[in-house]
Amino acid sequence: MSRWGIVACGAMALAAGWLLCACSSARPVAVDRVHRMGEPVAVGPLIYTVIDTEWLNQMGEGATARVPQNRFLLLRLSVTNSGASNSGVPGMTLVDASGKTYTELTDGHGVSEWLGYLRTVSPAQTERGHVLFDVPTGAYRLRVTNDAEPGTEKAELIEIPLQLSPSLPNLPGER
Repeated sequence: MSRWGIVACGAMALAAGWLLCACSSARPVAVDRVHRMGEPVAVGPLIYTVIDTEWLNQMGEGATARVPQNRFLLLRLSVTNSGASNSGVPGMTLVDASGKTYTELTDGHGVSEWLGYLRTVSPAQTERGHVLFDVPTGAYRLRVTNDAEPGTEKAELIEIPLQLSPSLPNLPGER
């Protein structure tokens, strides 16, 4: 192919790309941003603040102890509704470094100050408590969303660094 043929092909590819962009949907796509733990994070009318983390090998003692498949991760957080009407607080998801997701557990048995799974926050009110995950030990990002219809929701990510207490022993197979 001649030099002019290559230039013509490049120009046609550029024009085709421009036309495809011009014809694409104008609907904005929610872009996840990453925030540090402890910062207030606004997603629509909801303002999330992750206050603390705690890793647990089990909850409770003896025969009634609740044992996780991996490890329990308790997140203590607050959710404020800055809107003018009641707002549901959607379920939360943890995302690991490889992109694998873990949904919040729906059973808060044994969790003090559990926020619950079906939760609503009134206007100008703040709810505080814990949400629970069963995940391998590691650093994560918490994905939080607003109370919107599917396809129109907005999401933000909050860094959840790995912070183990010195009293938490390793599980078999961990270092």
